[in-house]
Amino acid sequence: MDGSGTGDLTIAERIRDDLHRFTPTERKAAHVLLANYPVAGLETTAEFAKRADVSAPTVLRFVSRLGFQSYPDFQRALREELDKQGQSPLAKKAYGSGEAGIGGPLAAFRDGLVDNIRETFRHVPAAEFDAVVTLLADRRRPVHLIGGRFTDVLAAHMTAHLRVVRPGVGHISGQPGNWRDQAVDYGRSDVVVMFDIRRYQDDLARLAGVAAGRGATVVLMTDQWLSPIARHARHVLSARVAVPSRWDSLTAMLALSEAVLAAVTERIWPDAEQRIQAIDGLRSK
Repeated sequence: MDGSGTGDLTIAERIRDDLHRFTPTERKAAHVLLANYPVAGLETTAEFAKRADVSAPTVLRFVSRLGFQSYPDFQRALREELDKQGQSPLAKKAYGSGEAGIGGPLAAFRDGLVDNIRETFRHVPAAEFDAVVTLLADRRRPVHLIGGRFTDVLAAHMTAHLRVVRPGVGHISGQPGNWRDQAVDYGRSDVVVMFDIRRYQDDLARLAGVAAGRGATVVLMTDQWLSPIARHARHVLSARVAVPSRWDSLTAMLALSEAVLAAVTERIWPDAEQRIQAIDGLRSK
């Protein structure tokens, strides 16, 4: 098997799906690759092994378990993903191009959205999802949210909902130069939720590094190719974004963030209910 029979799953998705199958040393290699994706896998076998503190044969077994016949095949697949990470609208298919099938381009676009949601939820690790919910449900921990050029609307959406059910929630806004004024106050109790999809923003990655360096817990909502923020993130949830269009779609990521919101709300419902009642009381006045 050369990796071509694994569908359109990214290597990161395959790792998350198969993590339970790896030996303890292979899991070390898996975690290092996910934390430095895809850079670690583009290094030589010896360099990757040294970075993961495992042997070179362990790296080769890890790659084989992912379905690749050789390390060069594995690296070739990573390079193809790297090309997709940087794709601009100029390099993507136009809406309605190619075989649209029954229903035409509109139906094809609909099917792409539905597939994105289905595949996103199929590959969300339950333990990772629960860990994110637990963090956001902890009223003792301040939560700060931010997104990129297109994804900040999702950060604002989640901020507005979380503010209804719990205190201590803020949306990081304004110019990047102003973010440092907020980041200087981050500490071990803070949670920073970041949304970032291809083409990833360097300024968000720098903020993630600052936040993690000050002890804050970084949660990343990203696409299947993983934003560079992943190297600073404690928890990562990824969503499918590719559709038959020159633009990426945020539909699956919105659905995933709303699933997080629903779970957080239920986790803290007794307190959230009282808070909503108080808010409604203020509204009536």
